[in-house]
Amino acid sequence: MKTRLNLTIDEQLLTSIKGYAESKNVSISELVENFFKKVIRPAKRKNIIDLVEKLDKPEISDSADLKELFYKDQSKKYGF
Repeated sequence: MKTRLNLTIDEQLLTSIKGYAESKNVSISELVENFFKKVIRPAKRKNIIDLVEKLDKPEISDSADLKELFYKDQSKKYGF
């Protein structure tokens, strides 16, 4: 069920939004309703797997000794 809502906004803003709504072939009521739906919708949580997959892949050969590479990197970083 739809119900009426009265809004008070700046006249210049109303003129601009009318032009925008007309160019998109939607009503101002529809624009306001869609905005309100976006405001109350909970933020989407990002999946950790998607975030990890976006990371740059390191250039390490399959035959590399990861333990040895780690210690070499640490010795460069901390001088031991």
